[in-house]
Amino acid sequence: MPLHQPGTVLLTGASSGFGALTVRALARAGHTVYAGIRHTATRNAPAVADLKRYATEHDVDLHAVELDVTSQDSADDAVARVLAGHGRLDAVVHNAGHLATGPAEAFTPDQPAHLYDVNVLGAQRVNRAVLPHLRDRNEGLLVWIGSSSTRGGCPPFIGPYFAAKAALDALAVSYAAEILRFGIDTAIIVPGAFTSGTNHFAHAGTPADTARAAAYDERYGALLTGLHERLAALVPPDADATQVADAVVRLVDMPAGTRPLRTHIDPGRDGSEVVSAVADRVRADFFRRIGLDDLLTAGSSL
Repeated sequence: MPLHQPGTVLLTGASSGFGALTVRALARAGHTVYAGIRHTATRNAPAVADLKRYATEHDVDLHAVELDVTSQDSADDAVARVLAGHGRLDAVVHNAGHLATGPAEAFTPDQPAHLYDVNVLGAQRVNRAVLPHLRDRNEGLLVWIGSSSTRGGCPPFIGPYFAAKAALDALAVSYAAEILRFGIDTAIIVPGAFTSGTNHFAHAGTPADTARAAAYDERYGALLTGLHERLAALVPPDADATQVADAVVRLVDMPAGTRPLRTHIDPGRDGSEVVSAVADRVRADFFRRIGLDDLLTAGSSL
C-alpha cells in the first residue's frame, strides 16, 4: 500500500464496540473501509443502516459486508467482494471476538470451543482468504486486536476468554515472522479492560452448567457480582474506547516496516506492557541465536 495514502481496509466484528468505532475512524481518515458484519439482513440490519447513514452524512467510503468469521465460505466471499469492488485490499483488522465470564469449570467444553472458534479460528479463516492476495502483491498489513489479559494481571472468572486471547496473540506473533518476507507487516493492538464505550461485558456469555456455577456462589458470589465494578475502578474517568480506534488508524497510516509489533492501550495499567516487553525481547534474542535476524526488522520486534 502506498504509505500515508488512502488504502482499502477490511475489519471483522464491526457491528459494535471497538469495531464500530474503528471502521468510522478509518473512513474519516480517508480510507475505503469494509465493515465485516454477520447477519447483515436480519439481526444486525440496524447496525448496517446506521453505517450507511454515517457514510452518507460524513461523505466517507464506508461499506458493510456480510462476514461471519466462523465460516470459511463467508470469509472467502467477503474478501472476494472487496477485491471485486476495489481490486485490492491493503489491510485487515482482526477484531471479531466474544467475551464470557463465570467459573471455568461451569463452561461445557463446547463453550470454550466456540470462543476459540470466534476469537482465534475466525482470524485464521480470514487470513486464508486474504493472504494469497497480499502475498502476490508483496505488501499489506494485518492488525490484531488482542487483550492485556494475555500477559497482564488477569482476574479470575474470565478464563475461557483469556485462553482464547492468549492463543490469538501466539498466532499473531508466529504470523509476524512467517509473512514478513512477503512484505506484510503485523501489528498487535493490546487494549486493557475498557468497561465503558463497548458492549463487551453487557453481551458476555455465561456458563451453561448452572448447577456447577451455583456451587461457586457461596464462596465467590460477591466477587463474581462485583467483577465488572472492580475492573471499572481501575480505569481512569477520561479513558475512552476511541483510543483503540485511533491507534488502529495510526498503524494503518504508518510506513511499511516501521510499525511496532505491539501497541498498548491500557488505561488501567495492568502490567501487560511490562511483561510483553520482556517476552518480545527474549523472542528477538532467540531469533538472532538461530539466524533469523532478517525477521526482526526495526518495526516488527524489539
